[in-house]
Amino acid sequence: MAEKGRFAPSPSGRMHLGNLFSFYVAWLDARSVGGKVVLRMEDLDPDRTGERWIGHIVEDLRWLGLDWNEGYGVGGPDGPYCQRERTALYDAAFEQLRAQEAVYPCWCSRAQRLAASAPHPGEERDLGHCPCRDLSRAEREARAMVKAPAWKVALPHEAVRFRDLIQGEQAFDLARDCGDFVIRRADGVYGYQLAVTVDDALMGVTRVVRGRDLLDSAARQIWLMEQLGYHAPVYAHVPLLLAPDGRRLSKRERDLDMGALRERFSPGSLHQLLWNLLPLSDHRVEGQDFSIDKVGKEDIYIEILE
Repeated sequence: MAEKGRFAPSPSGRMHLGNLFSFYVAWLDARSVGGKVVLRMEDLDPDRTGERWIGHIVEDLRWLGLDWNEGYGVGGPDGPYCQRERTALYDAAFEQLRAQEAVYPCWCSRAQRLAASAPHPGEERDLGHCPCRDLSRAEREARAMVKAPAWKVALPHEAVRFRDLIQGEQAFDLARDCGDFVIRRADGVYGYQLAVTVDDALMGVTRVVRGRDLLDSAARQIWLMEQLGYHAPVYAHVPLLLAPDGRRLSKRERDLDMGALRERFSPGSLHQLLWNLLPLSDHRVEGQDFSIDKVGKEDIYIEILE
């Protein structure tokens, strides 16, 4: 199978330097192994995403010269390339998991879910599963008469091990480290983990390069792929770009977004900035002799441009 990487932004705002850095590394990786790149829009949530931001993402990437072989704006054999248009595929995967009794209905509020996932200081984290998993059939039927449920996967205490191309050997106990997670909201919108798993598999993605904050998502997605009969890609989780105070760059904080970057840099100088940010053993000529396993693990502190 030909190698294929991907960039899958959420069009909920203008790309910032952290988003761009992850895509740059994904692009370098795919090109270094003679692979293709697919651009997919992760626009599942209609309340947070929109065409305005999709247009910005596409135009900014083209301005920078980071191209893709298939996906949004260029087409290809595995479309559609917007998640909002792929609901039927997620429906089929959900029904397969439901037939396997790998999912259960959940009526917990968002506040309850967040409280359950936040350990107290000094405690060993064991996310386990929520109380809704233990409800009887009669109790579930009674609750369903009052409120539509979300749906969660029922994770076992089972180890998932994989070698990350940057972060090295990884091992997660699914129940303890990940916990049961929502794959379909009460309003019918599918969750990130299921949609990404289905999309990566059906689009033939073989290499997933993304931020280190999504490292434990790989364990969830590998497990889902096994349940659905897919083959998992290889993963590489790049260091995060951090502000001087240690916080992660974000769209919410409007950190170094593409509007500001394009005012300060030409495409060539921005390429050079991204290359210089790479924690490589040595800074070779930009774009030459790149290998993903030469990228360092540690997060990168940068100055914030005013």
